[in-house]
Amino acid sequence: MIPGEFTYHRPSSVAEAVAILASHGDEARPLSGGHSLIPMMKLRMAAPEHLVDLGGIADLKGIAEDGDTITVGAMTTQHELIGSDLLGARLPIIRETSLLIADPQIRYLGTLGGNVANGDPGNDMPALMQCLNAAYVLTGPDGAREVAAREFYEAAYFTALAPDEILTAVKIPVPPTGHGYAYEKLKRKVGDYATAAAAVVLTLSGGSVSTCSVALTNVADTPLYAEEAGSILTGSTLDADTVKRAVAAAEAITDPASDGRGPAEYRIKMAGIMLERALARAADRARG
Repeated sequence: MIPGEFTYHRPSSVAEAVAILASHGDEARPLSGGHSLIPMMKLRMAAPEHLVDLGGIADLKGIAEDGDTITVGAMTTQHELIGSDLLGARLPIIRETSLLIADPQIRYLGTLGGNVANGDPGNDMPALMQCLNAAYVLTGPDGAREVAAREFYEAAYFTALAPDEILTAVKIPVPPTGHGYAYEKLKRKVGDYATAAAAVVLTLSGGSVSTCSVALTNVADTPLYAEEAGSILTGSTLDADTVKRAVAAAEAITDPASDGRGPAEYRIKMAGIMLERALARAADRARG
């Protein structure tokens, strides 16, 4: 289908973009990579009267390190995340996850900010950002504020982002040197959303888990931070019984729909299997 009529804006600064959004309210939508919004417009599931293209705002691109925090501009593409030496050294799970998103053509234009801001439960980066305890910088008429990724998602396509705000950057605390990580994703074909996926970041000390963070993708109407599963695993040696209890805790918070990827019961169990695989790979990496 063809989208409805809209007025196209291409601001050159964040302030200009925010002013356009503020003046048009719910009738305006920001556009980043466009891979979520444009299909919704074609299906008439979204019909903004004003489209605010963020592609001309240079300040929204880039990756920078400040102490133990890495800040990624919202318009940084998945391709740029994959190619970043800084992320490869400090946050390699971001590269691993980016390589599982869609295909290279999409990754050249798809952005981190667009992936996390839209509230699409099928997107991969929201759960990863929850796993990494990232914070989103939201900029509006009254300035900037930060919202934790674990508190940002309210329901499918509903987030803490106000209509006159733009997600301008993502701040990610760097895990300790020697941490283990993995993102495991089950999908039907290249480029598809996950049937289920799991992100794990952990550290080991003396053979036991010192810290463990777990998050799940596309098995509810929001990404899921599996706090109880991480708590169960912390302090353990990742023995089979403990892993089984953690997997059960993670499965218990899921609520997937039955769809073309399979019935809900299947997708719940696949979430558990993805978590088991992610735990095993993360632990292997942490052990060196």
